[in-house]
Amino acid sequence: MVSFNRNLALEAPHIRLQGLGKTYAGGAGPVEALQDIDLSIRRGEIFGIIGRSGAGKSSLIRTLNRLESPSRGQVLIDGEDIAALDAAQLVRLRRRVGMIFQHFNLMSAKTVWQNVALPLKVAGVAPARVRERVDELLGLVGLQDKHDAYPAQLSGGQKQRVGIARALVHRPDVLLCDEATSALDPESTQSILALLRDINRRFGLTVVLITHEMAVIREVCDRVVVLDKGRIVEQGAVWEVFGDPAHPVTRTLLGERERGLPEDVQGRLQSRRPAEPGDLLLEVRFTGAGRREPDLLAITQALGAPVILLQGGVERIQGHAHGRLLLQVGDDGEDVPARLHGLADHVEVLGYVVPV
Repeated sequence: MVSFNRNLALEAPHIRLQGLGKTYAGGAGPVEALQDIDLSIRRGEIFGIIGRSGAGKSSLIRTLNRLESPSRGQVLIDGEDIAALDAAQLVRLRRRVGMIFQHFNLMSAKTVWQNVALPLKVAGVAPARVRERVDELLGLVGLQDKHDAYPAQLSGGQKQRVGIARALVHRPDVLLCDEATSALDPESTQSILALLRDINRRFGLTVVLITHEMAVIREVCDRVVVLDKGRIVEQGAVWEVFGDPAHPVTRTLLGERERGLPEDVQGRLQSRRPAEPGDLLLEVRFTGAGRREPDLLAITQALGAPVILLQGGVERIQGHAHGRLLLQVGDDGEDVPARLHGLADHVEVLGYVVPV
């Protein structure tokens, strides 16, 4: 198996959506599931689609293999408008575009080996080639010892591995993942994400996944688009969108909310007499821009006063630090604006300043 150079391929467009719209007939009138979708997905990247229930995620991903036909606009794969394909061309397209599903879609009466082999047999592949390919794929997904097992004998993670192997039988160059981990426990989710990363890097597949799990997007995706009511409301590199979300829907999906002060700090504020001197409370945020790091020693030196970390946390997404820290800073009587000016080189967003 030949490794794929992702760095060379990421700039090449693979999938292009232009003015894409999808309208369904509803009892109360037409329902606009997708509206004016313009989107470019690069060759070899892992691209995430998130949104609230009913945002249009499933409709969008299903247009990429024409399980749903667009009502207007174009879906271009390698520059070809897939809406113009006839029945035979559509069959060939779906062999180039593999798909894995939330609930696995395995045939319960067939063994693991038979489930993976079925698409090849339907395509008329010679038996010797079928055996070779299926054995190769079961080795790839770590199920060499499950050839003769039936789906009922497998865990959820193992079932999804069978689904992945089946999606890869025709050596596709696009892999669609429809909520592929939402039915799995956390440990199985991590193992499936690791497998998807490995497949993407090894074979250069363009992976498009939809999910309601923000941790999945954070873990594996290069870029992400946020849908709301069938429209794109935000898109970009994962570290940018997650580090500094611009749209209220994105902030809601990420669980961002106004955080109150810890109870013990609130108690100290309420009990302090007006004339009594106190420290400063600073909230600092890191959005990933400028690659600033949460260096407490540098912050302490910039403020020229002792700093205590009261609460907060920092994580890393695509090599960028993201998070929030609530700091208590000793008051030495100096001018507050002058002291805060020195923080500009060390933090990106400065929150409230409260005398404690």
